[in-house]
Parts: sequence; C-alpha cells; structure tokens
Amino acid sequence: MKRWDGYQKGVNLGGWLSQSDHTKQTYDTYIKQEDIQRIAMWGVDHVRLPIDYNLVQREDGSFIEENFKYIDDCISWCGEAGLNMILDVHSASGYSFDADDGSGEGFFKQEDKIEMFIALWTELTKRYVKYDDRVAFELLNEVVNECDNAPWMEIAKRTVDLIRGYSKDIKILIGAYYNNSIMTVKYIAPPFDENIVYNVHCYEPLFFTHQGAYWVKTMPPDFRMAYPFTKEEYIKQASAVDESYLNTVWAMEDGVIDIQYFENLFAEAIQIANDRDVYLYCGEYGVIDLVDAQSTLNWIRDIHGVFDKYGIGRSIWNYKGKDFGLLDDRLDSVRDELYKCL
Repeated sequence: MKRWDGYQKGVNLGGWLSQSDHTKQTYDTYIKQEDIQRIAMWGVDHVRLPIDYNLVQREDGSFIEENFKYIDDCISWCGEAGLNMILDVHSASGYSFDADDGSGEGFFKQEDKIEMFIALWTELTKRYVKYDDRVAFELLNEVVNECDNAPWMEIAKRTVDLIRGYSKDIKILIGAYYNNSIMTVKYIAPPFDENIVYNVHCYEPLFFTHQGAYWVKTMPPDFRMAYPFTKEEYIKQASAVDESYLNTVWAMEDGVIDIQYFENLFAEAIQIANDRDVYLYCGEYGVIDLVDAQSTLNWIRDIHGVFDKYGIGRSIWNYKGKDFGLLDDRLDSVRDELYKCL
C-alpha cells in the first residue's frame, strides 16, 4: 500500500475554526503558536485543521477577507515548527455532518449550494495551493447518508478537477458515507489520479469510544466500560441498549478484544487501497473523556498497532476540548506513554 510520508502521525485542531462559537475571541485565543510548537514536540508530523465554511464565506457567497488570517497563521506556525497540515472543510453551506440539513435535497442535489461549495474551494485553492509541498486539502469532513454517496462522488470529482487546474501534485482527501467509516471505503470512487487519498474515520466500537456521550441518541449517559473487554461482555452490554452497536461484532474474535479486532476491521480497506494503489489515511479516531485513562491508552495502543504495521497515516481527535482533549488532566497518569504512541 502507498505510504503517505509526512502525514503519518497527526493531531486534530477541532474547536478552533470549526465546531466553535465562531467569535473573534475564540479565533484569537483557542489555538496559538505555542500550541503548534507543543504539538511538534510530541513527535508528530502534521496537524489537521478543520474549518467551517462560515469562517470565511457568507451565505451570499462573498468572502470574509479578514478571517483568512487564521488559516494563514496556522500554515505559517506549522511551517516554523516543521509540521505539515491538512485543511479540512468541516461544514458547507447547507450541509453539516451532525445536523439534519445535510441530508437528501439539503445539499447534495441543490446546485446553488454545490456551486457555493466549489467557489469556496476555488478561493481556498487560489490562496493555499502554493503550499502543496506541505499542505493537503480535505474536501468535506463526513457524509452521513448512503443515498448521498453517489452525488457526493460527482461533486468531489468536479471539485478535484477545479483544484487540478492549479496543482497536479497537491494531495486531496475523499471519504465515503457513514461518516467516512472504515467499512465504506469500497464506496469511494476509484481514485481520480495518483494524488488522491482515501480518508476514513474510526471510533469503533462506538459503544466504547462514545460511552456516555450526550449527543448519541441511544447512549445511556451513565454507561461506562473499560478496555480491553471480552466479546461476550461487549455483546451483552451493547445489545441491551441498541443492536446498532453490534455493527462491528463480526471483527471481534472470541476472548479478549485486542489489536486483532483492528486488524480484522481494517483488512478490507487495506486490500482496497492496495488494489487501487491509493493512499489510506485515518483523519479522526479517539476516545471520549469519560473513559478511564488506562483504557484510553490501551485502545489507542491497539489501533496504532495497525496504523504502524501498514503505514496508515492518522490524526487523533482532538488536541484539546471537544470531549476528547489530549490536554485533559484525566490523562496525566498515562501522558508519557500516550505521547510515545502519538
């Protein structure tokens, strides 16, 4: 499988220019140059920078010139720290991965919204394609619904064609429906060219990584579970809440769940990447801050074992805050070992 050098070990900067209150105070204070320097000291090689469209684009399609400075700053800080960067459009006008306005006619079949999305990428490309040796473009964070996958691939092709008019070399990340699931890689269009990256996210098993999550509708707020666990234990607890949490039981072998679970989970995606001669990258993975520190470390070690074995680049969610913060005091007891994993 192709190895994406320079993007093997990364950290997400969620909560700054995306999924934030979008105030100048947050833009000016949430991430500073010293944060980028700290991340570089952890031994990683890149950051993933999520941005919401409304950071720089108004609903009439015009651009907010003064706010491009925050992207400019991050690119500059990363350059000084020796880090590469992925620029990720986390939401578009008419589409958000965590809201109902992103389904069906809300975006994927509405030409005015599609044209606004392409106009956004035209502007971003004009400004940042000159950094194609150390910046990559992620077209859209996550597509949720299966019915939107085919139109999304058509939109992605149009956007890639636009970007390729400026650079043949910049890496472009594309994921499939089901929130970039590792299980839907086969539904990503065959790579449009040699510089396409297949993008996945992995929070499996969700019943463990999102235990107690207030935004997951069927998740009991008081549920807690340690890792590792046995297959029998997982099935018993997950099926008692919602059978949808059993979606990856097929990857679990009898006995204690460990690195072999991730080997099985990633096997098809790795084979597809090999067959199509394309880069495979995991743009998000992590464990909610309600999980105990040792279990968090155990899960991260296991998934990293597969990343390292197959040369899969990755970026952990999240540097700070957003319910997954690496800076949280809860991780103090395992912090040194955790940073070694990164």
